[in-house]
Amino acid sequence: MKHYFRFLSLFFLISCGNNHQQQQAGSVHNDTQFTQDYAIRWHTTDSTIKVYKSYADRNGVIKLFTSRGLMQPFAGEMLYPGTIVPDGTYRPMTQKKIAALGLYDNQFVYVDDKAVLSNAWAGILYAQHGIPDARIFAGGEDFAFLVSNGHTLRYIKDGIVTWETATPVLDIVWNATQKKFFVLSGEAVSAFNPEGNQLTEIFRGEGLTSFAPAAGGKKLVIGTRNGYLVIDASSGKQEGELQQKLPWTEITAVSEINGNLWFGSTRGAFMLKDDGKFNYYASKRWLPSDDVQHITQGPDNSVLITTGSGLGQINFQQMTLAEKAEFYEKQVRLRHIRNGFNATLAGMKEGDLGTGHMEDSDNDGLWTAMYLGGQAFRYAVTKSPEALENCRESLDAMERLYSVNPVKGFPARSFERVGFALHDRKAWISAPDPEWEWKSTTSSDEAIGHIFAFAVLAELVDDEPIKNKAIGLIDSLMQHIVDNDFYMVDWDGKPTLWAKWNPEYVNARPIIVGDRKINASNIVAMLQTGYHFTKKEIYKEKAFELMDKHGYLENLMRPMKEIGKAPDDADDWSKMLSSAWNHSDDEMYFLGYWGLYRYAFNDTLKQQFKEAILDHWEIERPEKEAAWNIATALTGVKEFDLEEAIWYLQEYPLDMFSWKVENSHRKDIELMEPNFRNQTTKEVLPPDELRISRHNANRFTLDGGNESSEYSAGDIWLLPYWMGRYLGAISEAQ
Repeated sequence: MKHYFRFLSLFFLISCGNNHQQQQAGSVHNDTQFTQDYAIRWHTTDSTIKVYKSYADRNGVIKLFTSRGLMQPFAGEMLYPGTIVPDGTYRPMTQKKIAALGLYDNQFVYVDDKAVLSNAWAGILYAQHGIPDARIFAGGEDFAFLVSNGHTLRYIKDGIVTWETATPVLDIVWNATQKKFFVLSGEAVSAFNPEGNQLTEIFRGEGLTSFAPAAGGKKLVIGTRNGYLVIDASSGKQEGELQQKLPWTEITAVSEINGNLWFGSTRGAFMLKDDGKFNYYASKRWLPSDDVQHITQGPDNSVLITTGSGLGQINFQQMTLAEKAEFYEKQVRLRHIRNGFNATLAGMKEGDLGTGHMEDSDNDGLWTAMYLGGQAFRYAVTKSPEALENCRESLDAMERLYSVNPVKGFPARSFERVGFALHDRKAWISAPDPEWEWKSTTSSDEAIGHIFAFAVLAELVDDEPIKNKAIGLIDSLMQHIVDNDFYMVDWDGKPTLWAKWNPEYVNARPIIVGDRKINASNIVAMLQTGYHFTKKEIYKEKAFELMDKHGYLENLMRPMKEIGKAPDDADDWSKMLSSAWNHSDDEMYFLGYWGLYRYAFNDTLKQQFKEAILDHWEIERPEKEAAWNIATALTGVKEFDLEEAIWYLQEYPLDMFSWKVENSHRKDIELMEPNFRNQTTKEVLPPDELRISRHNANRFTLDGGNESSEYSAGDIWLLPYWMGRYLGAISEAQ
């Protein structure tokens, strides 16, 4: 994995100079390196094995102490977990009753039933402790050690036991600044001064579980069963209150690594950031299990998080957004292209990429349209031959949606070989070609996605066959809609359930119902796009007829704050449509804004449409959604939450597997009262702490994940990134 990242750095140093972006945005993100985190996991192969601690020595070798003795990680890289196997590298160690593992001067040190020992320093270290069941230790100056079995404490200096006492012990640490050992029990912290062989209690509390020196040894951070606290290492005086505004308060491990405080808990690990918030590492995206036992520094500035069922290594890689884009481009091409569609890899077991299959979707056309739009932006910026070929391949798939079925101008939802479609069997229809079948019931979100992608291709890709094909498909779909009185009519001669833009349907909804606004906005955008590329007057005439005669301009200009639940006297359909905010509508709006604003019939309308877009963006701002923020840059507005968009792009996990995540238990989030938009928290969580979701999902959903799918970055990440590059909101890699 690390070699791959180094390759990307070289790749972009050579290739990123070819840049033909169109400058539209008022703000620009300078694409320099940021810190991208990702995990490598190692699992036990036997569920009866319990893992307690892990350490990495000065050579980067990792060893683990487990209920089966010493073990080591084998294989493993991001997306491909390794296993934990017995450690037989030092054959004599397999004959010893190892009871504890630790580090001294970045070398492995062990405790068995007889001594503190090591294979470093030519094996000279062998200090007998005389505690047959010893299992806790720490090393001080000049190879002096404090050793315990949990109730007897002995100090060993120059290989001789020079002091001992009976006292309860959970853990021992050496504080080089204070030149003292600190001893933790469930109720107290004591300091042991080797100079005078004195053990002095300095702090008393309840439910203490773990501790670590911090702030250059001046402080001790103490974990408890209900939060953590900080004491002065010299006086033992508590500083501030017990900290409980945490992802989880049952602390099991504490460590300071590279100046950052890390905490383990019974529900994952978390790192305290400079702003007082936390990076939360939980779920199998990061860890084999959430029962954290131990945290320590790993090789190459990584962090090793030991859990009961294995080891998670959190790695921190410097990269640019351009390098991250190249990583995702490979992800899409390797595992997510099905018949040219941008597909989901499903049916996996425990995230094993070797067990999955690509599946059909209701929205094959929509997800592919969003990927296709992203690739068109990529080509416009870079002139990449690969991007052009990707456009050509996926456009072929989109074109076949229209030719695989016998209805003129009607796009299928999807197509597949006979007998292999997985979802909604009743919607599948036999194609004229007996080898294939196609999916009916196509919806309005498919239609607006198609028009968006075809327009971007027609405008930005300087390949005549692609351009002509895209314009032909725009015309085919729009003519079908106009010919059928603003409905999309299926194989049975009836309008589909959702593809309805006819005034009798749209204006039957109360003005408070969002469908009235979204359908008006989308159809005007689609008709403008049709006219822009074909110059057919019918599209322009129909657009003005809808806006002037049927109130569609008023509909689409209605402020978002006026959208809500239908009144009690409304029809049942309107009540159903407005029971809560529909995030699929957001996706449809913003895809439609490309044609609504960019191809506006005149400057007056363009200014009005800009006002509508900014009004919508304003209400979406809490989600920090990159696609919506960057799409807003289309209008040329100077402020469009660019920093939040970059935050989204940088924080999105490299691992796009749909791990099950849970956040509703967290104590560090501020929950909101139930509301129409289903915004659960005052501030949205980072993408790498949430379930993987597409742009039509609620980013405030705290829990979720199906544990069986890897989503494609094609629509989720690459679309907003390359749109940002094209609009000039994101620079080339620096």
